[in-house]
Amino acid sequence: MKSLVVEKGGALSVRDLPMPKIGEHQALVKMLSCGVCAGTDMKIVHGQFKNFGTYPCTLGHEAVGRVIETGAKVKKFKIGDRVMLPYVEETLDGVFPGWGGFSEYAVVGDFEAAALCGLGCETPGFNEGYYAQTIVPDYVSDTDAVMIVTFREVLSAIKRFGFKENETVVIYGCGPVGLCFIKFASLLGAGKIIALDIVEDKLADAARLGADHVLLSGAGSTEKVRELCPGGADHVVDAVGINSLINEAMKLVKYNGQICVYGIAPQLGMELDWSQAPYNWNVHFVQWPSKYEEYLMDNTVLNWIKTGVLVPSDFISDILPFDRILEGFEKTENKQVAKKMVITFD
Repeated sequence: MKSLVVEKGGALSVRDLPMPKIGEHQALVKMLSCGVCAGTDMKIVHGQFKNFGTYPCTLGHEAVGRVIETGAKVKKFKIGDRVMLPYVEETLDGVFPGWGGFSEYAVVGDFEAAALCGLGCETPGFNEGYYAQTIVPDYVSDTDAVMIVTFREVLSAIKRFGFKENETVVIYGCGPVGLCFIKFASLLGAGKIIALDIVEDKLADAARLGADHVLLSGAGSTEKVRELCPGGADHVVDAVGINSLINEAMKLVKYNGQICVYGIAPQLGMELDWSQAPYNWNVHFVQWPSKYEEYLMDNTVLNWIKTGVLVPSDFISDILPFDRILEGFEKTENKQVAKKMVITFD
């Protein structure tokens, strides 16, 4: 099969690798689509993803595929099912797994069948991702289904952060992740949503998806936010991954409020300055969403899509075939992708 591989140092190439093998509790999947994550994928390319250092490696964790073969004990999946989050779990010809969604074939697991095989959460060989490897319903297209990954990740993070109705939420970043925070905060009944970005063109999407106020981030934006919420915000979200935003948020968070760090910064340390913060506040990092918690969000996300209040295509700006994947990553690197880039397979 062909697979996108990144070398240490960041060189990308499409290489021929062996087909993944499946066990009794797994199914083989032919890939349909996979989203480019400007956070995780690009940080792996640049060697900046926390605690990841195994190169060369495959890439891609926002994948959708169709089941073409099942293991003997699999009950959850049948041939022809479209499924979320197929991975390449094994090392192939010396290429380590970086999830591997940009491969022509990958694997999903039936967690109930895994239990029959003696595998559990604490057992080597069990992948927590099995929980979130769910079936895609007919009313979601192959391309749109990619967004379910991000939707479930962000919604599970919001549950961790504890957003409540009528609370004020300030969101830094209006890329695909930031737009998800905006949309979900709106659907969950936030009292006021303020969105900021350094790119003015992104603010129209933020307003359309639920932001009550949109501001160009930069000089004077902190003062404008405080004018909109004089007592401070209940939640200030970093949806980008820029450490300086934590200090910026100190000026905006209310007494007993919370700074929510979701974006993963390449720098893993900073000097905190809480001189302008209230006496009581929290900083809450959610940078590794639990696949089980994402699985618990599946029905909510699918119901929102089915009823039309959540439209996946609103978050997608670019679609390219797999034979142009290197071009897709170059566009992502050069920040020429407004929202989500999706790679499709024949």
